[in-house]
Amino acid sequence: MTNKFIRTKMVCYLFMAASMMLSSQVQAFDHQHQNFTQVLSEVVKLSLNKKQTRVDYGQLFKQPEQLNQYLAQLSAVKQSEYQLWKSDEQLSFLINAYNGFTLQLIVQNYPKFQSGKAESIKDLGSFFSSPWKQSFFTLLDKKRNLDAIEHDMIRKWFERPRIHAALVCAAVSCPPLRQEAFVADKLEQQLDAQMSQFLSDDQRNTVKVSENQVYLSSIFKWYGEDFEKGQQGFTSLKDLIKAYQGDLADYPQQLSWLQKQNYSIRYLDYDWRLNDIATF
Repeated sequence: MTNKFIRTKMVCYLFMAASMMLSSQVQAFDHQHQNFTQVLSEVVKLSLNKKQTRVDYGQLFKQPEQLNQYLAQLSAVKQSEYQLWKSDEQLSFLINAYNGFTLQLIVQNYPKFQSGKAESIKDLGSFFSSPWKQSFFTLLDKKRNLDAIEHDMIRKWFERPRIHAALVCAAVSCPPLRQEAFVADKLEQQLDAQMSQFLSDDQRNTVKVSENQVYLSSIFKWYGEDFEKGQQGFTSLKDLIKAYQGDLADYPQQLSWLQKQNYSIRYLDYDWRLNDIATF
């Protein structure tokens, strides 16, 4: 056996080992996001009517280790690895990243809320930069901010308008934060459940037959265009209302009225206070 043959075999073995290591790393990411689900299940509290949630930031502030570990796992994912995933794995990853890093931003600044220096996530910004434009974490090999995840990644890369019921910016008027992470193998059901729960909450979205009005969250004013592009069958907000009219209506007469679709849409004021358990 010549030295050249031995060297060739060694190179082949090394290449195979490197390929196996790379394959192992690609498969190593937990697409069930179990660590995040554990965090959420412990600190997200459901209202008595099961339509709203709040976060026990005090508990999360005292014990942030598991959240930080999970977010470190997200930050360790390379763009090249992410690109190998299925679409629903990618989107679940980004939704969880947005919600997780939002939680981290609040926890990092929680003393300001405790002291009364801040009442809203908006108070964490500055004259020159909103909190959503502060680049305080790494994601897919780059320093990022929350706006980048929402507008430059999720809204740009995916045609899923129901994500607006899944991204939670830590305000009282936000959609409810789930008590579990979003996962690829049931993402559609989770997004559907989110929109259903959000629209059924009459403090966020409501019907006024006497006024011939449907009052929607301001979220639908800010992102109404995403429901007008034909994505997932929505060409207008009335298409969205039609799809979820059973959640908006409190009784049969309202449902019958909604089905006529001769109402107009107005938008409710947004409550930017922190979605802490103290605001239940």
